Amino acid sequence: MHDDRLLVEGRLDRAMRQFVRPAQYAERVPLTLTVWHAPGEPVPVADALSAAYEPFTTGTEWGRPWSTSWFRLDGAVPEAWAGRTVEVVVDPGFTGEGPGFQAEGMLYDTSGVPIKGIHPRNRHLTVGSPARGGEPVALLLEAAANPAVLHDFLPTPLGDVLTAGDRPLYRFAAADLAVLDEEVWHLILDVEVLSELMHELDPALPRRHEILRALENMLDALDLHDVSGTASAARAELAEALSRPASASAHKVSAAGHAHIDSAWLWPLRETVRKASRTFANVTALARDYPELVFACSQAQQYAWVKENQPHIWERIRQAVADGTWAPVGSMWVESDANMPGGEALARQLVHGKRFFAEELGVETEEIWLPDSFGYTAAFPQLARLAGVRWFLTQKLSWNQTNKMPHHSFWWEGIDGTRVFTHFPPVDTYNAHFHARELAHAERNFADKGRATRSLVPFGWGDGGGGPTREMLEKARRLRSLEGSPTVEIERPSAFFTAAEEEYGAQAPVWSGEMYLELHRATYTTQAKTKQGNRYSEHRLREAELWCVAAALRSTEYAYPYDALDRLWKTVLLHQFHDILPGSSIAWVHREARDTYARVLAELEEITAGAVRALGGGGPSVLNASPYGRTEVVTPEGAPAALVTVGALASARITAAVPETEVTALVGRPDGSLVLDNGLLRVTVDAAGLVASVRDLRADREVLAPGSPANLLQLHPDHPNKWDAWDIDRHYRRRHTDLTAAESVELVESGPLRAVVRVVRVFGGSRITQDIRLTAGSARVDFVTDVDWRESEKVLKAAFPLDVHAERSAAEIQFGHVHRPTHTNTGWEAARFEICAHRWLRVAEEGYGVAVLNDSTYGHDVTRTPYDGGLGTTVRLTLLRAPHSPDPETDLGTHRFTYALLPGAGVGDAVAEGLALNLPLRVAEAPELPPLVAVDHPAVTIESVKLAEDRSGDVVVRLYESRGGRADATLTASFPVARAEVTDLLERPLAPADTGDTGLRLALRPFQILTLRLRPV
Repeated sequence: MHDDRLLVEGRLDRAMRQFVRPAQYAERVPLTLTVWHAPGEPVPVADALSAAYEPFTTGTEWGRPWSTSWFRLDGAVPEAWAGRTVEVVVDPGFTGEGPGFQAEGMLYDTSGVPIKGIHPRNRHLTVGSPARGGEPVALLLEAAANPAVLHDFLPTPLGDVLTAGDRPLYRFAAADLAVLDEEVWHLILDVEVLSELMHELDPALPRRHEILRALENMLDALDLHDVSGTASAARAELAEALSRPASASAHKVSAAGHAHIDSAWLWPLRETVRKASRTFANVTALARDYPELVFACSQAQQYAWVKENQPHIWERIRQAVADGTWAPVGSMWVESDANMPGGEALARQLVHGKRFFAEELGVETEEIWLPDSFGYTAAFPQLARLAGVRWFLTQKLSWNQTNKMPHHSFWWEGIDGTRVFTHFPPVDTYNAHFHARELAHAERNFADKGRATRSLVPFGWGDGGGGPTREMLEKARRLRSLEGSPTVEIERPSAFFTAAEEEYGAQAPVWSGEMYLELHRATYTTQAKTKQGNRYSEHRLREAELWCVAAALRSTEYAYPYDALDRLWKTVLLHQFHDILPGSSIAWVHREARDTYARVLAELEEITAGAVRALGGGGPSVLNASPYGRTEVVTPEGAPAALVTVGALASARITAAVPETEVTALVGRPDGSLVLDNGLLRVTVDAAGLVASVRDLRADREVLAPGSPANLLQLHPDHPNKWDAWDIDRHYRRRHTDLTAAESVELVESGPLRAVVRVVRVFGGSRITQDIRLTAGSARVDFVTDVDWRESEKVLKAAFPLDVHAERSAAEIQFGHVHRPTHTNTGWEAARFEICAHRWLRVAEEGYGVAVLNDSTYGHDVTRTPYDGGLGTTVRLTLLRAPHSPDPETDLGTHRFTYALLPGAGVGDAVAEGLALNLPLRVAEAPELPPLVAVDHPAVTIESVKLAEDRSGDVVVRLYESRGGRADATLTASFPVARAEVTDLLERPLAPADTGDTGLRLALRPFQILTLRLRPV
């Protein structure tokens, strides 16, 4: 037989494009349009119902960026259409942009009840199937003029309503009543399924040619000038090809409807409220026609928005959950970033997420669902298990630039040894459409075939694109068992995980440690003020809860602020979403985030100050929210600096303590250098303001690598290949400028408690002022930094070349730390050229270590640095960037932050000093109080102290082993305890605590997290 495949395929393509698809809607009549352009921000439907409307015609421009227009659609079904399927079909001017990244709409009835969303791939609303004929149609369309922002990563003012301008974005194309020719519609779907499958099959396989000939026969049976009249005959030619069952060895796809909706990204938070409402309305409507649908939906925050703003849709969701067509998943408040949130914050993501699903929907979620976050902390497996979570899902590591993850179903092992069964859908998307290309890729790509047979496919349009469609459900029905294709079964994710774990769990491989995304590494740094707001808010929440507990225990008149703390925590958790905290959203999002964090911090200050007042009167005191005692220099308002010592989680009076060794400053040296000395460290600052030497007097050794100044600010060009806000590409290292010129270097404090050298540098349009600070009794050198940042597409780093031969670095993560090699022997190590750390990063050789601390920085790099006669290690903090997309003015403006060098640091020192830097001592009038709770082992770190969520008055203490070893300890409380229990993260009892004569006996494994619930007498 002659090979005429291309001819038949070309014939099919033109017939479908020119004749068959246009015949889906056999007849149309236009609806009458009127419009009200809402001023300002979106309004409730009640406002739109009472507004004054004006005539509007199709073809008219509408929609300045970020505005909302309300359209009335009025008409009547023609009498001649009785007995046929009639739909409203709306096109407000959809463009070539993807669904969710352009105009969207919601249809309401005339009483204001939302019906369904309108999207590029979901434009219809069924009026009657069959229609009676003559029935009136009156609808209200809320149309959102959302702009497309991400165009080849070019700077655009469209990302903020303040700069987006007033030019209309869209031209209203159509609003019609139309007859759906269901037979033609089904023919289109039959052809799509078979032709897509055909193109995925090897040309050598008979099945490919059988499908080709079936499609050719279909074309022969189809009259292109009477598609409607011959569609049934054409479909009959395809019936046999569609009836062939899949082979017994076919890959098994478990499919779940899905609509990954970023809680903010290329749109503001307020728009996500509407995106979620539109999609959720679509899904609940779709389930009425396709009862096999199971829609997997995460992010409790989005449910809460819909509950508050769209009660009709919320009730439909509740019913869908009860009917089994809706599966709440994810267990978290939002799909957060999974690198930067602090340990307690990540725990609260799970606490608030699982509690919402349980209390509002009666569902105990059993999986973490993070398909799109930019890498995953090795603390997650333990946190998951402690929250009652069995499974973990992501697919983002399919984006790796260098290395392909070796497994798709496996056990993920965390830093403490806990394992959680994990799945990466090999389809490599969370927005599948049941295209044969996707299913074939899932089957070919699945790394565990031979022992495992199944994978998960989330399907549906995300980000406001409307979720699953009826076309997807129809294709799934045809693909349930089809020769040449994987089988498709729509089912709950929990059903997939249960079957996958049962089939493969005993043999599945293990991935140990973090799951590092080899991409989007700049998200550790971009939008520095958003990151700083997060870090400050996490630690002020910790402090507020501690002193509120102390006040509640001390005063029966004090009311613990449950509601305020709950609201503030949820606000912080929302802003940890994986496009807010990472800095990858539009300018509007980050402008609002800065304002929100300011409000959060101001309210937390009021709450904490009120709790401290409730502790009772007293003289000037310091309050220490850190779980480690400390001796520090403080400066009370209107009083001289003082050296104070205060216990962990305690308060102490400010007294005029005398340091063992005063801080001195030596000036007037011939080379112009300044020398600061506190008996622990001797720091030399040269005439250019560079740290030329740090001598550890305790160890009698130089800390810095020979000839290499520390706190060397380095400016690199920063031009990633794409993904400007997200990426820092390896080639940035090929060029840099050392900022060595100083406008001024001056000694501004010279002891006896504190010595400070102020260095001012000016470069480009920017200005940096740094106070290099050494205080009495401290082994830490602080660099208090003020930057007026005016650079474009640059990255600023601070380098510390250390005379330490470190084989690996240790970086703090949630509830512990991870080790990463400093070498680049393999592609896996080389790909980690930018890494994330929380409050500290430490490098060490046997017997000696040095830590770099920070109060709001996450991005770092660590390299091996040879010098004549030895090998050192350079640690750099990534301080600021200036990408232009999606926010064209990212990070421009003033910044203030602090980082520090801690020579001679063990892991325990890094933990304690990192906490001290992030939890400044509070100076206030307060009584002297003993530690609220205390542990007698320095490796046991108390993470949080709060009152129980059930408002019983029980005290909840969360702690962990922080050094990576075992710890036997005793916990004591400053208040009498009637009962003590070990609980899960949600404060549900697991076992009675081991109570001894002197307190609670604790035996912790390396990095173990323990939550204790104490009932006060």
